[in-house]
Amino acid sequence: MVLGNRGFVERRERSPQWGHAIFVRQVRSIFGATSAATIRWKSEPPASMSDDPTEALPPRGRSLRILVVEDHGDTLRVLARLLDHFGHEISLANGAQSALEMVESKEFDVVLSDIGLPDGSGYEVIAQAKRKQPVKGVALTGFDKEEDIRRSKEAGFDFHLAKPVDFHELRTILAQVGS
Repeated sequence: MVLGNRGFVERRERSPQWGHAIFVRQVRSIFGATSAATIRWKSEPPASMSDDPTEALPPRGRSLRILVVEDHGDTLRVLARLLDHFGHEISLANGAQSALEMVESKEFDVVLSDIGLPDGSGYEVIAQAKRKQPVKGVALTGFDKEEDIRRSKEAGFDFHLAKPVDFHELRTILAQVGS
């Protein structure tokens, strides 16, 4: 499957033990530089194996306006493409400052933000977003200790997801927000 901008799904897997996985590769130049990402999500094994890798995912809910804040470019692009594919309106920010500017100028239903950003933190982003508009916050981070989860809740995040992203869990959260 070609994703555009020289990206493609290299392969997809489905197994009863591990759930689903999509392996995405993006070719950066004619010199062969590539980047890759693996997105995994768990689901119950389907009664029959079909060619639709999304059939076991939770219901979509309504389309959401989502601000995705992530400083890792490949992760940002893959998340944006997947969320767009599932019908959400996506805005992208690669740092705290650009996210804060977007929060001031656009309405969002969800802010999906990394916590560790090069020019600030996701804590600042969600705090400002919540002061400006009613929004749900989803922390997307490598920080997953009990103290990290408590701190993200105190900052205003409603949900805390540890990297690597369990896409099934993210879809479940977004369906809950969209219902």
